[in-house]
Amino acid sequence: MAPVNGKPFLEWVLRYLAAQGIRRVTLSTGYLAETIERHFHSRLFPNLRVQCVRETQPLGTAGGFLHALRATGDQPEAWLVLNGDTIAFADLADAAAALGDKSVAGVIFGREVAETGRYGSLTTDSAGNLTQFEEKRPGKGVISAGIYLFRDSLVKEFPTRVPLSMEQEVFPALTAAGVLLKVLPMNAPFLDIGTPESLREADFFIKKNAGRFQLETV
Repeated sequence: MAPVNGKPFLEWVLRYLAAQGIRRVTLSTGYLAETIERHFHSRLFPNLRVQCVRETQPLGTAGGFLHALRATGDQPEAWLVLNGDTIAFADLADAAAALGDKSVAGVIFGREVAETGRYGSLTTDSAGNLTQFEEKRPGKGVISAGIYLFRDSLVKEFPTRVPLSMEQEVFPALTAAGVLLKVLPMNAPFLDIGTPESLREADFFIKKNAGRFQLETV
């Protein structure tokens, strides 16, 4: 809920999704859960339904996702998963198209950066399939942009322990099992507010990319 350009950062993430035609969003909430629920109950977007699911204990990035999807009771063909502290203007249609190949179980958007030390890096084969998620190390490389599209059938194969990390446990387990995860490169604008420096840049980033967000509310 960090304030950015007059609104909580998470609201900008949802405004981006609304502009992309997404109609339903489920938020996995832990810290400030009541504040988040109150905010999105009172600020409804046209044609966007927002559901909040609380984490009563830390579940990890993948554990929180699994907890939230179970609460929805839904079984779509695929799940779009995003981090709440990043915005990456990925082409979601590209991810959906990649799942047209029945052998592809999931899609990860990757972005090349000059310094992977904060994130860890993705290693792929010549076809762009994930072979390894490497621990944080200095230097140039491709990082996860924090946007994933997983088949529902794949999600059922996730480890069930909690807490559960997407990057450190789920991806290594899936690649070790031979599951095909496609890494799609993206060069679109990307913002991670995980450091004080990047948070200070966030106002300018939002203003510069204002056309990518749904600005109307009801």
